Amino acid sequence: MRTPGSHLPAFHGTGVALVTPFTPDLAVDYGGWRHLLDFCIEGGVEYLVVNGTTGESPTTTAAEKAELLRTAVAHVAGRVPLVYGIGGNDTVAAEELFRTTDLTGVAAILSASPAYNKPSQPGLIAHYTHLADASPLPIILYNVPGRTASNITAETTLRLARHPNIIGIKEASGNMEQCLAIAASKPEGFLLLSGDDLLTPALIACGAEGIISVMANAFPKRFAELTRAALAGDFATARAGLFSLLPLNPMMYEESNPVGVKAALEGLGVCGAAVRLPLLEATEGLKDRIRKAL
Repeated sequence: MRTPGSHLPAFHGTGVALVTPFTPDLAVDYGGWRHLLDFCIEGGVEYLVVNGTTGESPTTTAAEKAELLRTAVAHVAGRVPLVYGIGGNDTVAAEELFRTTDLTGVAAILSASPAYNKPSQPGLIAHYTHLADASPLPIILYNVPGRTASNITAETTLRLARHPNIIGIKEASGNMEQCLAIAASKPEGFLLLSGDDLLTPALIACGAEGIISVMANAFPKRFAELTRAALAGDFATARAGLFSLLPLNPMMYEESNPVGVKAALEGLGVCGAAVRLPLLEATEGLKDRIRKAL
């Protein structure tokens, strides 16, 4: 349960929504996974997110998810906190995952709002309240209406923020007015985290505590530095770091996430670019443009 402010040092700054590296035959590449974990930690990020949607969680098996988490806990060995993704559009099935997943070594849960079934705002409140009551760990809400087809409104977020086991929200609506409404009225100790890389300094200026980033897979040092600069009030440095990534950002999503960032990681020699169907690996044209931008 939340003690206001007690979790803030762990989740201020840059979290990375980690990709899941695959071999060319689409098995999980555990060597690449360990390399990615080290690459991000050595880049100076504050925490890592395992089994988020950027990790292609819809197409990894339960056994793979368990092994990815076990490997991350063992390899990270406490160097940074770990957040684990549990969610879905079946509330009861998600609740069951809290009971059956070994969450040893995990600091918090990131839970994306239900996709496809488009619950009402009272339905979203009931869904997250049910999960928060069941979870042995604090929950970070994840609002990404471009993927889920429903939006967690500011009013709903602020209602859920009263729950002692809901400690923050990753806000990827792109709606600045909505984010401002959360920042203006959120309770002490409730985290507002950017879910849009390019909006990070702007949201921090308005009261956000950091970012859960896609681009930080490939650019952990640059992203961690610009986020820390923004949190310190040095927005000139933060803007310079952000603007340096501006040409790459649209290429990260041009052929869907995480296709672009995996192509960037391949170009940097961190891990391969393979993704699982229904996604397709980046086209040679996109890879070439990413390589040139790198």
